[in-house]
Amino acid sequence: MKNTLISTQSVKERAFLVGVELEEHQAILSIEDSLEELALLAKTAGLKVIGHETQRLVTPNPATYIGSGKVQEIKAIAESLHADVILFDDELSPRNFRELENVFGSHVRVIDRTTLILDIFAQHAQSHEGKLQVELAQYEYLLPRLTRAWTHLARQAGGGAGRTGSVGGVGLRGPGETQLEVDRRRVRERISRLKNDLEKVRQHRQRYRANRKRSLIPVVTLVGYTNAGKSTLLNNLTHADVLVANQLFATLDPTTRRLELPGGNAILMTDTVGFIQKLPTNLVAAFRATLEEITESDLLLHIVDATHPNALQQWRSVLDTLHEIDAEHIPMITVLNKVDRLPMGSPDPATLPEFSGAVKISAAKSTGINELVAVIKNELFERFTPISVTIPYSNGQLISLFHEFGKIDKIINNVGSVTISGSIPGRLMADFERFTQKQKSRVAT
Repeated sequence: MKNTLISTQSVKERAFLVGVELEEHQAILSIEDSLEELALLAKTAGLKVIGHETQRLVTPNPATYIGSGKVQEIKAIAESLHADVILFDDELSPRNFRELENVFGSHVRVIDRTTLILDIFAQHAQSHEGKLQVELAQYEYLLPRLTRAWTHLARQAGGGAGRTGSVGGVGLRGPGETQLEVDRRRVRERISRLKNDLEKVRQHRQRYRANRKRSLIPVVTLVGYTNAGKSTLLNNLTHADVLVANQLFATLDPTTRRLELPGGNAILMTDTVGFIQKLPTNLVAAFRATLEEITESDLLLHIVDATHPNALQQWRSVLDTLHEIDAEHIPMITVLNKVDRLPMGSPDPATLPEFSGAVKISAAKSTGINELVAVIKNELFERFTPISVTIPYSNGQLISLFHEFGKIDKIINNVGSVTISGSIPGRLMADFERFTQKQKSRVAT
């Protein structure tokens, strides 16, 4: 039975939100916009938001994260509003949890943004792989926060605790081993098993990608902020049946579909999990096997919700995540979605320098889809990049790839290698990059 943080009963738990603006921290979103996003996350998780409070600090209070006076103020407000949950917009330390719970009392639960996102992922994961990934992230987050109050924390470990049972009440203790040590050991053992299982998944994905590369069909991956419309676009282009919902993280598991382009070329399109600011680090690590789908792509479509007031900030947040997973080198097309819903007379987001050259579409209304397909085809099959490479004869498959898809200007046979100068489709640059001889040349078309 799934044991998630948020109650699934018809009566929603009442959540009071707390946000902190740090003077020395350059946040992607303003404190107001970040709390608005947190409210959407809370709604997605099944909570009812009843109010919020903010504080500006130079640095967080090491004990209670917010100031002691603000803690008492929030306690009084929460009691008057009959709050069930105090939800912080940042990740709290184990000490923060302990100190805050002592102040607020056992009848009110303290939750941070990371806990909430992990719970949403636990609710939405459908595949075996997705459930493993979420459970690993939950346990790794739980381990340093494990105390003798196991039953309280077990309630927060959505996917994992529900399947493994009450760790504290199972198993024999070693000599002199406390119950807390038993709990920690059992959690570490579970983390180790989950990592082994996910490594098998990762190896399977690598074999699948190797077979896919041999087929020479380019892979186009949709990336973007959560709820930007990636699944809607995939459904529009490939007639897939991916769930589309107006909520954050509606789909987690990657979906790949084949798309035939005009002229007979075929590509594979993959929809991935949406990104968000303050995405938990352990969640990114747990989803490594899935996110590697992005790093192995030939082309990225960065979908941006053109109607969102923080479209530019969301765009930057996605770029930060792509940098974190070493995917910033992959060719990318920016796609401004939902242009049909832009208010009359509102500024055109395409005029921003960051969105220069972006393709404007409405995935829901099919506006601009033909133009987008043409841009994809041009990027993958018609735009050639000058290159000079020295390839060992042992890499015969790569030499054949250049002969088959490239335009060769000059070949020099060396001892044990061949130097080829010419141009290749941009989608193949990553395959040849390690053999490249740097040259200053403009792109040929």
